[in-house]
Amino acid sequence: MSDEELAKDLGLVSAMTIGIGTMIGAGIFVLPGVAARAAGPVVVVSFVVGGVIAMVNALSISELGTAMPKAGGGYYFVNRALGPLFGSIAGLGDWMGLAFASAFYSIGFGQYLATLLPVPGAFILTDIQVGALIAGAAFVLVNYVGAKETGGIQTIIVSVLLLILTLFAVRGWLSFDFATLTGDGGLAPMGYGAILPGTALVFVSFLGYAKIATVAEELKNPGRNLPIAIIGSVALVTVIYAILVSIMLGVVPWPDLSQSAPLTQATEAAFPGGWSGIAVTIVTAGALLATASSANASILASARINFAMGRDQIVTDWLNEIHPQFATPYRSILVTGGLILAFIVALGQDLEILSKAASVLHLVVYALMNAALIVFRETDDPEYDPDFTVPLYPITPIVGLVLSLGLLAFVGTRELALSAVFVVGAIVWYFAYARNHTTSEGLLSKYIRTRSGELPPPVVDAAETVAPNGSGESESTSTVMVALSNPRTERALVTLASALASTNDSRVLATHVIQVPDQTSLAAAAERREQIASESEQLLEDARGHAESFGVPVETRTILSHQGATEVFDAAREHDVDAVVMGYGGARLGGGRAEGALAGNPPCDVLVLNERQFDPSEVLLPTAGGYSSDLSADVARALRDRLDSTVSVLYVVDDDDREAGREFVTEWAAEHGLADAELLVETGDVEAAIERAAADRTLVLIGATEEGLLSRVVRGSLSMSVLEDLDTSVLLTERPTARSVRERLFGR
Repeated sequence: MSDEELAKDLGLVSAMTIGIGTMIGAGIFVLPGVAARAAGPVVVVSFVVGGVIAMVNALSISELGTAMPKAGGGYYFVNRALGPLFGSIAGLGDWMGLAFASAFYSIGFGQYLATLLPVPGAFILTDIQVGALIAGAAFVLVNYVGAKETGGIQTIIVSVLLLILTLFAVRGWLSFDFATLTGDGGLAPMGYGAILPGTALVFVSFLGYAKIATVAEELKNPGRNLPIAIIGSVALVTVIYAILVSIMLGVVPWPDLSQSAPLTQATEAAFPGGWSGIAVTIVTAGALLATASSANASILASARINFAMGRDQIVTDWLNEIHPQFATPYRSILVTGGLILAFIVALGQDLEILSKAASVLHLVVYALMNAALIVFRETDDPEYDPDFTVPLYPITPIVGLVLSLGLLAFVGTRELALSAVFVVGAIVWYFAYARNHTTSEGLLSKYIRTRSGELPPPVVDAAETVAPNGSGESESTSTVMVALSNPRTERALVTLASALASTNDSRVLATHVIQVPDQTSLAAAAERREQIASESEQLLEDARGHAESFGVPVETRTILSHQGATEVFDAAREHDVDAVVMGYGGARLGGGRAEGALAGNPPCDVLVLNERQFDPSEVLLPTAGGYSSDLSADVARALRDRLDSTVSVLYVVDDDDREAGREFVTEWAAEHGLADAELLVETGDVEAAIERAAADRTLVLIGATEEGLLSRVVRGSLSMSVLEDLDTSVLLTERPTARSVRERLFGR
């Protein structure tokens, strides 16, 4: 069974509704009564302060999300920057926090359902818990079916919900009485010191915005849509909270506001006579939609975090299994759903524990995410290239970190202790399991360990102590990834990749990208998903057999995506591969296949084989020196040693430089382990000389030129021209460089 990845199914509207839908359910329909009892009318300020804290964190999360739009959100950022120890804390904390939140929202659903229908209790469960279990099971099923279906339902729910809340706001404003808002004790009967404890209580209402980042891997155009969705949802929801909670407290005195169905009570007081019953029914239905949307969005996000941890081997990758029909991580969703239902049964009679436990775990994760942003910036990670950057760096992430941790001081001891159990459990889990299985260490640990002579010994020792000792250590097996798309060329590409891997004890990662055209809806493609998945399994199984015949370890992976070739290079970065072997379709540069993906500095060595018959018996290696010719030499040695290829090295010179050319090619061949190769020195036009020499050979190895990208596009580089013109099979090699953007565009 191959590993699999997620398709990009969610648009801007679906992403915003994930954030808005998650937040608005708790903030309006569940918490106002409870929070008002704790802080009085000044609780409106508590909501605004919560929004400010959320907005500061939202800025950091938007930068992180546009730099690395991967499933798992906060977990992925923390794991990449701070390392798998903190990644375990963030991942398990976020996962458990969302499970607590989902149980909390489901209980809110049960509260309103009990006011609308006679729901019987069962065993030790109340009628509210039974309703919550029904809701939780239903939305686990919705997420099991797929992200696209989930996003569509979420959009409908939030649209209807905002319409209902608008009607209440208009009518409630007409019934608003400032004297009712202030009451006998004024705006702060318990003192203004109650604001921050109130914020700690209601902060669960702001958890939804970060959930957008957890589905970033499934988001279309994340560079644009992610920051709009995150920042926009926080701003909109904060305004809604301030307006609607003020109206509720101006319609019903704060000591009398219901702790189970506050908006229903306020609606009954605001609407006159015969309209009251109709309005209450509509608002109750809206409450069910709101709490359901919050639970649905949280389940969606929590399952993706679990999926991301399984992909990184923080937890077992058994959770990575993608459903063949729905293309969702169904095992992850089922495990998450089981936890949610367990929390409903065990803690469903104490709403405050669920809400505060969710808040505490998320605040810890937010603090770690702000720290991760600083690490990414300060370590100058070349792959960290956000489309959105926070203003006033580093002040913004530092303030976000301080505010997140500072709010913990105002959460109750009981909830802090419960959350601490999960944090300690995450640390224990890391040392007991994840440290021996995870695939990479964080940027912070690498930064410290590579500067051991400059930093205090205790700091270096701490980094060594927590560093992973599984396959992610620096001495781990290198990887050659082969990108497959056509059964006809599978054997040739796998043979080439296996020959390379066998020469330096590497593994082969066989990857198949299942691409759905943008013009084809995913719903239509889903009808053929089982057939496509079956074809992919067969292709990868054949690849596994061919690679194993070389005696090299092999893994297989299927990537579900709209992106095509560019997704291959994203996967290469994700899995830290050393070389990618892929096919060339014969189209001109920018045609959308391998040649289009090569339009930027590649993340690793790249080998592109044209789709003619692969026969490596007689290999021609033209060289003029340079880093990509060095890669071609490595490939030639591998073919010679593993496939008994005969290698010829060609050097083209001016008419009067033959002797100097002979001296150069002799020295170059000896330096690159090809002293036994046939050495050819030709004069005249380079491409013509290559064509003449290639006539008697079966394979030509050509290193990419030093020319810039605009030069390639305008008139084609040597390597691309040869790919088109030679009758002989051609293998293009390119090694990544540290050239500047200007050099990449215009050449040297």
